[in-house]
Amino acid sequence: MTDHDAPFVPARPTRCFEDLAVGEARRSEPRLVTEAEILAFARQWDPQWFHSDADLARQSVFGEVVASGIHTLALWRQMDHEINSDIDFVCGVGWDEVRMKKAVRAGDSIHVTSEIVELRPSASRADRGTAITRYAVVNQRGEEAVSFLSINLVYTRAGRERAESSASTSA
Repeated sequence: MTDHDAPFVPARPTRCFEDLAVGEARRSEPRLVTEAEILAFARQWDPQWFHSDADLARQSVFGEVVASGIHTLALWRQMDHEINSDIDFVCGVGWDEVRMKKAVRAGDSIHVTSEIVELRPSASRADRGTAITRYAVVNQRGEEAVSFLSINLVYTRAGRERAESSASTSA
């Protein structure tokens, strides 16, 4: 069993909006992408011929099978949890400036970087703030395969305490 196949055990994240800082940067461990997983993902979720058929993909501009953008983003999601699962997110509300810059190929070793670029307390709700984070999926050559800005709501300490007391009174 590999790390990314390990069973999921949820835990309430510990870091609230007040604990975050502009400029905070993190990096995941590398992850090897295999042809088998590219083909399996594509056949289920994005069956374009250059993602799902290794023989036909040799005729594409890529010259081989490549991971779909959706697959690359799914891998980002897994690796982001490795580095940012301690943040008490309310939810994500959008992505800006999404760029698919380089194809992810079988044999690529990718990692994720994140950097908080802006923090805004909510003007209308004291229980949350907005964190804007720049993410990149980077290959072993240091090239960004995907980059984007992620806009997320994050609980404040007051919001976390309110949610915890609501849960305990309803139990």
